[in-house]
Amino acid sequence: MTALTKLKLVSAQADQKTPIAIRRFKLTGKVDLQIALAKAQTGGGEFVASRKKTIIDRETGLKKQVDAAMTVRPWWWTNQTGTVVLGLRYGSKPIEIAKGKNAIEVGHIDSLVDTLLAVREAILAGELDAQIEAASGAVRAGFKKK
Repeated sequence: MTALTKLKLVSAQADQKTPIAIRRFKLTGKVDLQIALAKAQTGGGEFVASRKKTIIDRETGLKKQVDAAMTVRPWWWTNQTGTVVLGLRYGSKPIEIAKGKNAIEVGHIDSLVDTLLAVREAILAGELDAQIEAASGAVRAGFKKK
């Protein structure tokens, strides 16, 4: 008996990375950071995000990766009536969730994490694909030569 006979062999192929799948992945990553920030703030803790950054060591001249602190700004705020409002962003551009609506009224800060989780599910389900595409186009337009 060989080792391969113990394994379940299947015919499979990796998913193709379509542009919309890449944008969904990017946005859900940012929403995950917002969820972690919201959990830390509602729990009274502190949230510190970091990312990998490649630097060149001045002494050896070799490249190495280090953790760099990252600033995560909250996407929510409290309006004049004391209600928490959540706005979604793709890069630096706000996402228009529905026609003329660019924010979600959360209500109380305790509902913020649940709202962010619901937004994450909607992104993964493809419910915001058209809005993400529009925001992505606005971000790309800022990089075009004038």
